[in-house]
Amino acid sequence: MTRPTARVLTLLELLQSGGLRTVGDLASRLGVDERTVRRYAAHLIDLDIPVEAVRGRHGGYRLARGHRLPPLMLSDDEALAVLLGLTSQAGGTAGETAAAKLRRVLPVRLARRLDAVPASLAFTGPRPAAPDGAVLLPLAAAVRDRQPVRLTYADRGERIFHPYGLVVHSGRWYAVGLDPAAAEERTLRLDRIADVRGLPGTFDRPAEVDPVDRLLTGFATAAYRHRVRLRIRATVAEIRAAFPAGVAVIHEETAPWLRVELRAENLDWIPARLAGVDRPFVVDHPAELRDLVVALADRLAVSARRSAAEAEPVPGPGGTADRPEHDAGPGR
Repeated sequence: MTRPTARVLTLLELLQSGGLRTVGDLASRLGVDERTVRRYAAHLIDLDIPVEAVRGRHGGYRLARGHRLPPLMLSDDEALAVLLGLTSQAGGTAGETAAAKLRRVLPVRLARRLDAVPASLAFTGPRPAAPDGAVLLPLAAAVRDRQPVRLTYADRGERIFHPYGLVVHSGRWYAVGLDPAAAEERTLRLDRIADVRGLPGTFDRPAEVDPVDRLLTGFATAAYRHRVRLRIRATVAEIRAAFPAGVAVIHEETAPWLRVELRAENLDWIPARLAGVDRPFVVDHPAELRDLVVALADRLAVSARRSAAEAEPVPGPGGTADRPEHDAGPGR
């Protein structure tokens, strides 16, 4: 959009706020001279927008009485997609101001529903496409209003749920909250929720609850095959570079040796991550992981001692060069 066009639209927005706006005030708000304001007002009149000029010492411009632009006609899902695109993709001031303008021209009912979405959301990475608005909108409103909901989840039937917050992580949308029937916190995937209905009343939300932390800790402590306990002499940042929050839990009470716990379905990938940290470490459990670390160290030592001549390609049949063989790492 060109700068003059953007200023003409800004002038229309200022007039939409109601009342008489003096030429001097409009010039100041638009960053132009008074002559240019009059030219912009003429542009709006040419577009059949009823801008009235008021003469006199305190004259200026206003929209004709009773005239307002019609509401923007978007469905719930269309408006939700636009809002999420502006707030989560564009980012910064431009995205925020554009989202605010969108909400101002939407019907009040829909604007109020959309207002609950940004306040209830947290992101841990790139933003995926929005889920079904019939699920996301009532859940976001329930987070804002601390309202219990009844939902249908995958093949597990209906349940009551107290949503604490919504989190987008690794390309998926999650609702973090309490299952009051089991008195346990749950993490539910929004793409597995078929129906959401608000219930009367409110619930008490824990004062210190952090939906992102609850989600990532839940992933790091999930019931996988192996439970791994490490001690690493490194900073939290150095450890997190190899073992992010969704993978491992770090206990800082033993600094400078930090205790690291994680769950894993297989152990093959962990030795290389430990080598990448490049800091002293101890494998407390399991013994199988120690054997894998030693095996990786042996392979690296053999490769390091290999002479340059041994690493040169050897001519094969027909004069082509065969690639040198490499030891296969765990899991390859």
